[in-house]
Amino acid sequence: MTDTTSSPGAPSVAALAPLLRAAVHEAAALALPFFERGAQTRARVWSKAGGSPVTEADVAVDTFLKIRLSEIEPGAAWLSEETSDDPVRLDAGRVWIVDPIDGTRAFLSGHPDWSIAVALLEAGEPVLGVVFAPATGRFYEAAAGCGATLDGAPIHVSDRAGLEGARITGPKPMQDRLLGGAARLGAEPSVTRVERVPSLALRLVRVAEGVIDLGLVSKDSRDWDLAAADLILREAGGLVCDLDGHPTVYNRPEPRHGELIAVPRAMREPALAALARGASA
Repeated sequence: MTDTTSSPGAPSVAALAPLLRAAVHEAAALALPFFERGAQTRARVWSKAGGSPVTEADVAVDTFLKIRLSEIEPGAAWLSEETSDDPVRLDAGRVWIVDPIDGTRAFLSGHPDWSIAVALLEAGEPVLGVVFAPATGRFYEAAAGCGATLDGAPIHVSDRAGLEGARITGPKPMQDRLLGGAARLGAEPSVTRVERVPSLALRLVRVAEGVIDLGLVSKDSRDWDLAAADLILREAGGLVCDLDGHPTVYNRPEPRHGELIAVPRAMREPALAALARGASA
């Protein structure tokens, strides 16, 4: 059974927030020298099992954050894209979930939409989250119950309640399914298709700040892609859920997810209905 409490004497979320903010800024300073806007990275690049790329910047950021975050909250376990999984996390009251560079392909090709994403889970739920885009300097953060901010200013999802006029982004097959399903339920909505955002964490936080109304997520995303941005979106008035409407669940033995949507709460039902109708065609 999972221990749902943090250890006695553990630092509060409020105390950890500024320390996490500082650590992520320091981590970004390690990655930025390897980034070349509009050009190939100067970092060494190799392929992981499965063929996905990793750079020396990913490893440097991951190593730094593992050390620094373990110092500021020694009682928390660890789950990261670039570190071997340790099942001790499954019984931990707190867990750091880290993607050292979300959008590695963007990073290595000179596209600015990559990010560093860090969440702290408590009793399986994200309670602290940061998504930082170092190439643009945009810093998103949230603490449970305290709202979400971009560069210190409060953010909120759009007030859109239906698909008509929505700005959508994500995998084209999911977009086509959504719009086809909406057409079968009535009239096909007029939407703006926003260029796909390479960093999944940034895709979600742009829903949180209201510049995107609906973010679609293909299957096989992982906890580290989602947890920090999920909290930011929740605190901004939105949600991430699967196509049955269930919220994301974190820190399972296999931290992998199926297809998801990220939306303002009022758009949840229209989006799910359209996707379901599109899938049944």
